[in-house]
Amino acid sequence: MTPLSQRPYRGVFPVVPTIFGEDGAIDLPGQLRAVDFMIDAGSQGLCILANFSEQFSLSDDERVLLMNAILEHVGGRVPVIVTTTHFSSLVCAQRSRAAQDAGAAMVMVMPPYHGATVRAGEAAIHEFFRTVSDALTIPVMIQDAPVAGTPLSAGFLARMAREIANIRYFKIETAGVAAKLRALIEEGGSAVEGPWDGEEAITLMPDLEAGATGAMTGGGYPDGIRQVTDAWFAGRRADAAAAYERWLPLINYENRQCGLIAAKALMREGGVVRSEAVRRPLQPLHPATRAGLIALARERDAMVLRWGK
Repeated sequence: MTPLSQRPYRGVFPVVPTIFGEDGAIDLPGQLRAVDFMIDAGSQGLCILANFSEQFSLSDDERVLLMNAILEHVGGRVPVIVTTTHFSSLVCAQRSRAAQDAGAAMVMVMPPYHGATVRAGEAAIHEFFRTVSDALTIPVMIQDAPVAGTPLSAGFLARMAREIANIRYFKIETAGVAAKLRALIEEGGSAVEGPWDGEEAITLMPDLEAGATGAMTGGGYPDGIRQVTDAWFAGRRADAAAAYERWLPLINYENRQCGLIAAKALMREGGVVRSEAVRRPLQPLHPATRAGLIALARERDAMVLRWGK
């Protein structure tokens, strides 16, 4: 398990893509190579089994296989966040405890939801996160993402941070992230250990200015994101802004044109993995879209295109 002395966690914690072969089966050797590349490229931590990991296409047995294999392989080199989202507070707590026991530094959880219409109110969400927290001694990150379709006000998030022991980190991915981060930090105070941004870092610079201390991005170019965050945390705002301007076309292309396939396509192009396959019904990138992604990464000399060659 990651030592508590590393807290508060901060910096670049990209999402690890799940690597499949062309037949759709998990490619475990390729998976571990992807992890090694991401650490070599400067990731200060990793997040596994997230939406950008295609967690929704994995069986329960596959989740356990990947969690245990990746945590063992990382071996404490960087802290690892395990996504344990589930509608049931009981199942989510069990998943979260299993992740903690396997060596996770933190778990990330969305509020309970199912489909387009099944949601929980604030009282039930508060109870849900208390149940998860009570099963753990490691921190919980609440993922505030549009996919859950559940409005979570900054005030409500701050109240859960104050009232529930292990609710300490927040990944904000809704519209107006910077304003929400400011409100969360103001209302939550010291109970908010980690206000983070997400969405492939597409609003990273304003989010850092609002007080974000971490960024959960795609896994294809941690080295590029580090150029922004390292300069920012060193107090070099102009350098951070210049790096953000340089990498933003690639960030935007990933976010708006490619989605979760971007990291896999970059890794395959650079020889990190053998396949960029996604599980059906997800579709591969159009060749022209893929070519645009590779061109933008090559113009920025992204490490991913050199690491495996």
